[in-house]
Amino acid sequence: MSSWLGGLGSGLGQSLGQVGGSLASLTGQISNFTKDMLMEGTEEVEELPNARRKEVEAIHTILRSENERLKKLCTDLEEKHEASELQIKQQSMSYRNQLQQKEVEISHLKARQIALQDQLLKLQSAAQSVISGAGGVPATTASPSFGYGLSHHASAFHDDDMDFGDIISSQREINRLSNEVSRLESEVGHWRHIAQTSKAQGSDSSDQSEICKLQNIIKELKQNRSQEIDNHQHEMSVLQNAHQQKLTEITRRHREELSDYEERIEELEDLLQEGGSGIAVTDHSKIHEMQTTIQVLQAEKVESTKKIEELEDKIKGINKKLSSAENDRGVLKKDQERLSVENRQLLEECESLKLECSKLQPYAAKQSDTVTEKERILPHSSSVEEEVFRLQQALSDAENEIKRLSNLNQDNNLAEDNLKLKMHVQVLEKENSLLNQEKEELQISLSKLNNEYEVIKSTAARDMDLDSELCDLRRNLEAKEQELNQSITEKEILIAELEELDKQNQEATKHMILIKDQLSKQENEGDNVISKLKKDLNDEKKRVHQLENDKMNITKELDVQKEKLIQSELVVSDLHLTKQKLEDKVADLVDQLNKLHTKNLNIQKENFELQEHIKQKEEELSRVRDELITQSLLNRDSNSNFKDDLLKEREAEVRNLRQNLSEIEQLNENLKKVAFDLKMENEKLNLACENVRHQLEESIAGNNQISQEKNAIVEALKIEKEQLDAELCRAERRLLEEANKYEQTMEELSNARNLSISALQLDHEHLIKLNQEKDFEIAELKKNIKQMDTDHKETKKILSSSLEEQKQLTQLVNENEIFIEKLKERSSELQEELDKYTQALRKNEILRQTIEEKDRSLGSMKEENNHLKEELERLREQQSRAAPVAEPKTLDSITELESEVNQLNILKDNLKEEIKHHQKIIEDQNQSKIQLLQSLQEQKKEMDEFRYQHEQMNATHTQLFLEKDEEIKNLQKTIEQIKTQLHEERQDVQTENCVIFQETKVQGLNIENGSEKHDLSKAETERLVKGIKERELEIKLLNEKNISLTKQIDQLSRDEVGKLTQIIQQKDLEIQALHARISTASYPQDVVYLQQQLQAYAMEREQVLAVLSEKTRENSHLKTEYHKMMDIVAAKEAALNKLQDENKKLSTRFESSGQDMFRETIQNLSRIIREKDIEIDALSQKCQTLLTVLQTSNTENEVGGVNSNQFEELLQERDKLKQQVKKMEEWKQQVMTTVQNMQHESAQLQEELHQLQAQVLVDSDNNSKLQVNYTGLIQSYEQNETKLKNFGQELAQVQHSIGQLCNTKDLLLGKLDIISPQLSSGSSVTSQSAESLRTIKSDVLSESSKQEIEELRKSLQEKDATIRTLQENNHRLSDSIAASSELERKEHEQTDSEIKQLKEKQDILQMSLKEKDLLIKAKSDQLLSLNENFTNKVNENELLRQAVTNLKERTLILEMDICKLKGENERIIETSREKETEYQALQETNMKFSMMLREKEFECHSLKEKALAFEHLLKEKEQGKTGELNQLLNAVKSMQEKTVIFQQERDQVMLALKQKQMENTAVQNEVQHLRDKELRLNQELERLRNHLLESEDSYTREVLAAEDREAKLRKKVTVLEEKLVSSSNAMENASHQASLQVESLQEQLNVASKQRDETALQLSMSQEQVKQYALSLSNLQMVLEHFQQEEKAMYSAELEKHKQLVAEWKKKAENLEGKLVSLQERLDEANAALDSASRLTEQLDLKEEQIEELKKQNDLRQEMLDDVQKKLMNLVNSTEGKVDKVLMRNLFTGHFHTPKNQRHEVLRLMGSILGIKKEEMEQLLNEDQGGVTKWMTGWLGGGSKSVPNTPLRPNQQSLLNSSFSELFVKFLETESHPSIPPPKLSVHDMKPLDSPGRRKLDTSVPGSFKDTTESRSGRRTDVNPFLAPRSAAVPLINPAGLGPGGPGHLLLKPISDVLPTFTPLPVLPDSSAGVVLKDLLKQ
Repeated sequence: MSSWLGGLGSGLGQSLGQVGGSLASLTGQISNFTKDMLMEGTEEVEELPNARRKEVEAIHTILRSENERLKKLCTDLEEKHEASELQIKQQSMSYRNQLQQKEVEISHLKARQIALQDQLLKLQSAAQSVISGAGGVPATTASPSFGYGLSHHASAFHDDDMDFGDIISSQREINRLSNEVSRLESEVGHWRHIAQTSKAQGSDSSDQSEICKLQNIIKELKQNRSQEIDNHQHEMSVLQNAHQQKLTEITRRHREELSDYEERIEELEDLLQEGGSGIAVTDHSKIHEMQTTIQVLQAEKVESTKKIEELEDKIKGINKKLSSAENDRGVLKKDQERLSVENRQLLEECESLKLECSKLQPYAAKQSDTVTEKERILPHSSSVEEEVFRLQQALSDAENEIKRLSNLNQDNNLAEDNLKLKMHVQVLEKENSLLNQEKEELQISLSKLNNEYEVIKSTAARDMDLDSELCDLRRNLEAKEQELNQSITEKEILIAELEELDKQNQEATKHMILIKDQLSKQENEGDNVISKLKKDLNDEKKRVHQLENDKMNITKELDVQKEKLIQSELVVSDLHLTKQKLEDKVADLVDQLNKLHTKNLNIQKENFELQEHIKQKEEELSRVRDELITQSLLNRDSNSNFKDDLLKEREAEVRNLRQNLSEIEQLNENLKKVAFDLKMENEKLNLACENVRHQLEESIAGNNQISQEKNAIVEALKIEKEQLDAELCRAERRLLEEANKYEQTMEELSNARNLSISALQLDHEHLIKLNQEKDFEIAELKKNIKQMDTDHKETKKILSSSLEEQKQLTQLVNENEIFIEKLKERSSELQEELDKYTQALRKNEILRQTIEEKDRSLGSMKEENNHLKEELERLREQQSRAAPVAEPKTLDSITELESEVNQLNILKDNLKEEIKHHQKIIEDQNQSKIQLLQSLQEQKKEMDEFRYQHEQMNATHTQLFLEKDEEIKNLQKTIEQIKTQLHEERQDVQTENCVIFQETKVQGLNIENGSEKHDLSKAETERLVKGIKERELEIKLLNEKNISLTKQIDQLSRDEVGKLTQIIQQKDLEIQALHARISTASYPQDVVYLQQQLQAYAMEREQVLAVLSEKTRENSHLKTEYHKMMDIVAAKEAALNKLQDENKKLSTRFESSGQDMFRETIQNLSRIIREKDIEIDALSQKCQTLLTVLQTSNTENEVGGVNSNQFEELLQERDKLKQQVKKMEEWKQQVMTTVQNMQHESAQLQEELHQLQAQVLVDSDNNSKLQVNYTGLIQSYEQNETKLKNFGQELAQVQHSIGQLCNTKDLLLGKLDIISPQLSSGSSVTSQSAESLRTIKSDVLSESSKQEIEELRKSLQEKDATIRTLQENNHRLSDSIAASSELERKEHEQTDSEIKQLKEKQDILQMSLKEKDLLIKAKSDQLLSLNENFTNKVNENELLRQAVTNLKERTLILEMDICKLKGENERIIETSREKETEYQALQETNMKFSMMLREKEFECHSLKEKALAFEHLLKEKEQGKTGELNQLLNAVKSMQEKTVIFQQERDQVMLALKQKQMENTAVQNEVQHLRDKELRLNQELERLRNHLLESEDSYTREVLAAEDREAKLRKKVTVLEEKLVSSSNAMENASHQASLQVESLQEQLNVASKQRDETALQLSMSQEQVKQYALSLSNLQMVLEHFQQEEKAMYSAELEKHKQLVAEWKKKAENLEGKLVSLQERLDEANAALDSASRLTEQLDLKEEQIEELKKQNDLRQEMLDDVQKKLMNLVNSTEGKVDKVLMRNLFTGHFHTPKNQRHEVLRLMGSILGIKKEEMEQLLNEDQGGVTKWMTGWLGGGSKSVPNTPLRPNQQSLLNSSFSELFVKFLETESHPSIPPPKLSVHDMKPLDSPGRRKLDTSVPGSFKDTTESRSGRRTDVNPFLAPRSAAVPLINPAGLGPGGPGHLLLKPISDVLPTFTPLPVLPDSSAGVVLKDLLKQ
């Protein structure tokens, strides 16, 4: 700023210096001009006014140009100043906006941090409650630590002295909270695990109690969280306020320091001004002090700038901290989202537990057994069944053997038998234990599977949560990006901020619409998901029922087996008896056992062989798998997933087979054990052969099973081989397809290399744009759909009202049907008539054709007629020529031709009449057609007009809404501005008073009353504070009322305009229909008119009824609104009265502030309210009129009559409605104009403020500079006065010396003749001294003080030297001093006269200085007033800005409050819903109870009746029937007991019902809560469920296939068991065949591997082809590049050629330019050679042309021409005798200077110049006696030809007696006075002799003219400006060498620029000075 101000000052100084120089030059010019005028003579009285006017005009033009230049400088400086101020303002605004944004962000972050902390507290409390509910688990130490942290935090926040360190501590706390969040997450996982374990263990009641506890805990946690949020927000607001206070204090201190410095500067400037007027030259010390103070101030300014930079750095640091805080907030957000997800999961788990409990309550007892048995049966059902079957067979065999052996041996070795039986029982027990172990293992596996399933579920849920978190984070990111964009845009000006707020509103609405669409989509998806879940539930229920049925069947089978076991125990008891019989059969059984053992060994060997075979096959399978894997790696892209699935299936099948093998091996081992036991028994028993046979059969069955398994393996291998073949074929096909695709892609690449990527990019951008446009269209369509929905609802209402009126309309419809039948008859008749008309048209067309043919025939006839006429004329000629013999023939022919002509004429007339008739018919038809077309066009125009009106109405509606919004915003702005003005005027009162007081008191008053003013300002501020508070409250009320009013007005205007437009459209449609009906045809008008009226009135009936219903609603609505408006208006009037009173109080203090704006806003509001009241009244009147019209129309419609009056009334109504719409539009326009005017006024005020600021700054700078210049001038003036005094003293000394010289003169008179040559030298010395004095005195005023002092010193030294020389010469040259003293006296007189002139000039300068002082004072007063205005305006601006910022903060706070209220509303709605559900449940229970009570009352009534009956019976049968009584009493007692039991049961049922209802209500509430949450998670749930369903389907398919296979295998096993004996041979064959098949399979595998190798080779070949294609592509690219290079080379070669050509042309041009230059030089030389004679000849030529033109004119001007010719002749005569003054003066002085001997030659020269002959000269020279007098008289009396040559008179003798100088002066006067006024010349004549402008003109003159001028002017090259006439000495047009301000002197400037030009007098070439000189030279 300092550098900029310095530059400004220097520029202003330069401009002021230029102004001073121009003024000095002006004064010099004026003085010179006055001298010239005095010299020219006293007889130029006629020319004086013109000359003065010229001078004044010249001065005026100069001043104007300088003024304009100064104005330009001022404007430039003002623009610079404004630009700098704008930059400063923008920077300050951006800093303020950034600070506000950061503060708002801090508040948001604080709120979010509080919310996160509350959630953490709730989670902690939930965790603690879970711990307490679980029991036995110790509580963690989280709560105390957290509480400590909170308390510490609060204490930290409550400190008063806030600083940036507090922000760091808050960041640390945020980190600590994040750590606690992670710890709580781990605790949540732990408690989740506990909940899962307790889920399986806990009972129903405990689960319910835990759920209730959890719900209570959750509610408590929510309450705690809300409380802690409030506390934290309070703390953050305290922090924010402290930070804002610190910033405001810093800024306030800075402003105060700046204001102090500014006041100091102003005081110092004032001191400078006061001191400048009264301080002498010697006061340099004060100036030094001022300089030091200025340096100190500059240093302080630098320090303040440094402080500002430090503050900016601090702000940057705060911004960085804020960004870090934002990051922490993001982390906390993520933690919060995780915790919320975990909460949801816990709630879902609780709900799922509830559902499981409710489902498992009836089946809890049974499920443990069923699950275990199910698990055992499902995987191992086959083995269990086989074991059961074998046990049954063994039992049956044992029974048979017991029966047989019971007869044989009974008492043999009982002890041994007991031992064996015990062993058998032990074996059976071991088997049972093994089975139990397998069952337990299966249970464990099942539980593991369940756990895995739950883990999968939890992972899926977590994935869902993560996806939801991702979506939320993306949304947050988008929101943050939007916030960033907003913050960037808010750096601009206030107007831009408002526009961007509008844009943000639009974006927010769009965002809301998008969110609504997303929510609707989510709702639909949630409904779909719910339906799918319901289907899944039903399927699961069905499966549960199936499993229950299976369980029942298994229990039945178990019971049967238990019975069989009991039977076997009985059999064992029988076996003890039959042991003796069995001992005999042991020997036989031993032999058989040995045989069996051998067979078993053989079977085992075969088994081992088969196992080895299977291992080989598995190895081969693994190889095949490896090969397949390699192939799959090659074809992974195509079929990786399919092969993996196949491999998985095969592996599953192999696993199943292995399991079957292991089961068979276990069976074999069991069989071995059984065989060993039987061997031990067979040693003792002899009759066990049948049992052994059965065992043999079982072993054979096992062998058959093994063979079957082998066959199954072989079949599986075959299937695998077939699958491999199929896969190979597919792979080959895919390879071929891929090769084809590669070839196609290569071809496409070769084709597509010509295409460019730019096209693709453009397409991409185009598609993106289309996508965006479609998105916008979708959004618009959605909006339209919503609007359609609303319209649909409205139409439903209208339909409901119209249904009632349809009954009445049905009668009209019946009547209309009758009418329609009549109309149909009429229409048939009309159709017939139309057919007739069409026939007539056809006839007309035929007639037209005939007419055209006849026209053609007529044309041909006319042609023939012409031919005949020509022939007739020829014949007549022939008749005239021919002889009289041929006359009779020609006469006959003529008569015949005449008859033919007559006939033809008759025909022609007939045809003309027919043509006229047809033309009339055609014209009539055309007219009818034109009328129809016109009516159609009119209808079209009307339709177009109505459409246009409709579109205009829509456009105006949209504009109205926008304008209303803008109005609201403007009103809010104005109110905010008023607030801020009042608020900040309070703050700035003290500073304003100080500044104004000091500014006003600086000029002449003492600074004493400041303290009193300060006291007054304090009192005023206290009053203002109260007033402002009251005003703020009232302004808030007004704001709210304004908003409500504007909303109501908008609603009214929208509803009314929409309804009016609808009515107008309906009326227009009716009018159009009527017009169309009227303008159709004239014939069937009545019928069509009636038909149309019927339709129109049917439509009108419906519309009118709908409008009536709407208007009644609107009327009621308007009445209510009118009452509301009246209340609002009354409240507003009261508020206005209060405001007016306060305005009156405050008007005395705040007249300068923005009270005008305040009044205008209040007036506008009142005016708007009045207009709205008037509109409401008008609308109510309209409603009443409409009602009356509708009632009348209803009555008339009911009667059924049709009137033209109704039609007219409808038209009138339409016109009225149109007028009302126009009024509404006018009102809109008025509102628009008012809003625009307000905006324009605000903009203008801002612009005026900027201009005033700039002007004030510029004026202050100018003022300071003028004051500096003024002080400098005063100092220079004082210095000049001192110098003048010194000069006077020096003059006195010189005069004293001259007096001494005069005394010595008398002594030295005798030596005068001797020292005559020395006299000239002495006189020259004295003259030099006088001249030096003159020069010194003349230079004193122009030059600066230092140079003047130096020059004066030099002049003094020179004077001292001259005085010394004079004193030395006094002694030598005393004789010559007598003559020199006279000369010196004359010179002294001249110097005295010059001193007088100088004194006069000084007086003039002093007067001008005084005037300038007055101007400066006036300007300083203006400056002060402008400064005051400027300060006021600046204060107002600052107030407005602060108001805007405060309002922004308030809006943000209100938005936060709104968000909180929305959250609370949602909570309240949820609680209300829960209460409603509870209330409904209670109502249902009440209803049930009431029903139960009624039933019980009914039962009581029945019981009472029965009791009465019993009493009657008792009374009747008392006597003799006591037994019956007892029976009855017993029955009564039993009934009473039953009633008691029933009551107990009823109570139990009621309690159960209550519990169920409570559970239902809780479940319903939780279900509703879940639905809200499930909407978000539905999309990903659907995806996961689809995936799970697909996987389950595949698993179920695999399970079904496996079950089918198992069933088939079981069937085959049963068959093989029956046929084991016969199939032993088949086994060998089968094994042989299997080996053969294995070999064939191996061969096939080899073939497949070969095919695979071939395919691999093909693949490699295809890859090589691909590489070749790529090489070809690269080659093509190389060729393309080569082509491009060649083209570039061609282009470069052509370019070089072009460049060479250009260079050649340039050379030619340069040569031509050189020639031109040389030609121009020659031209210049020729022009320089042009003479004054050539110019004069040109002037004469032009004069001749003018004379010729004048001759051509009228005869009236011939007399004028003669006069002009006479004057020209006089001019020529006068010019011949004229001689230049300078020449004559030189000759005259030369005559006296020459010695007496050579004076005759000079006289001869003079005679030759004057044209005296040699003889006459010699005569004159010979007459020496009276030469002088004769010469003088001849010269003066009759020398000049211009003066008449009169004889001498006596008064001429007196002339001779007068002095020579007087005669010479009179001669000059006569010569200078022109006898004839100068004629006007053209522009060419005014050119100077040697001006470059002339030369330039000559270059532009055509060649012929130039040649003439050159031929005429070829003599003179050098011109003397003294010898030349005035036109040559002073150029008329500006020479090129000198610029616009080149010559300093005004008279040396060109005349065209300065003065109005007057042409010089023409001089003949012979008499010009140049010619005279040349003649002299020749002589």
